[in-house]
Amino acid sequence: MTLAAATTPRIVVLGSANVDLVVRQPRRAEPGETVFGTSFQTGPGGKGLNQAVAAARAGGGVAFICAVGDDAFGAQLRATLEAERIDTRALRTTAAPTGIAQITVTDDGENSITVVAGANGLADLRDDERTLIAEASHLVVQLERPEPLLIEALRHARAHGVTTVLTPAPARAPLTELIGLADVLVPNAGEAALLAGVPDVEAAAVSLSRAAHTVVVTRGADGAVVAQEGEIVSRVPARRATPIDTTGAGDTFTGVLVAGLSQGAPLGEALAAAAAAASITVTRPGAADSMPTRAEIDAALA
Repeated sequence: MTLAAATTPRIVVLGSANVDLVVRQPRRAEPGETVFGTSFQTGPGGKGLNQAVAAARAGGGVAFICAVGDDAFGAQLRATLEAERIDTRALRTTAAPTGIAQITVTDDGENSITVVAGANGLADLRDDERTLIAEASHLVVQLERPEPLLIEALRHARAHGVTTVLTPAPARAPLTELIGLADVLVPNAGEAALLAGVPDVEAAAVSLSRAAHTVVVTRGADGAVVAQEGEIVSRVPARRATPIDTTGAGDTFTGVLVAGLSQGAPLGEALAAAAAAASITVTRPGAADSMPTRAEIDAALA
């Protein structure tokens, strides 16, 4: 069964849907070395799915444009999305296998990720997907789908007055056209430095904001910095947390930020909620499974 939202979704996420294969281990292995892990688990993931779940749990009305394989992993992801009450009318089943992400989490909470795209390589935009985008308030994309698809979707959104949000991850340069199509750009510090070609986070934010209208650079425990039209306009403090797994923290931040904006919250209020949500996510294992509800976010802010 496919769940349709009771009203037109305000947020459309176009992105990847993966199954995460997560190994926890004391430290990263050196080349040629074998390290024994301490646990293994599977769960829903992919930057697109993560952001869709984060936005939906924060109270946003979300539709997700994605593709999965005709396999057990694909069925698992469809069930996850339906349980989160995300509109799955634009979920396609393809002959390619469902995408997977192999994730290593070390005892200090840091992670490294290898992605096999599988069905996420689907590169065309259908008419029904165009309609979903045109009727939304916000379109959210990342870089785990083919770049021509993302450019086409962002142009279509812009043509219909839809606010565009880009998470430039996994980062690669140059992304001149994509960044120019973003109303809101949400890189982390490393991504911002790579894209701007400067190591200083605030200088990178300023530089990128001359192309994208609003740039929010997330800095983990150092919070976030916001630039608009070539100037730093605010700094968002991080909330204190003891991380056990940072997987999905950035996606939580973006999803909750967009959920707030789609509901008419001022930028500062939406950023505070996003920071609170990310601080909760890092204290739990997993990606989508670790993301907080609106009630949890409100409790943290209180």
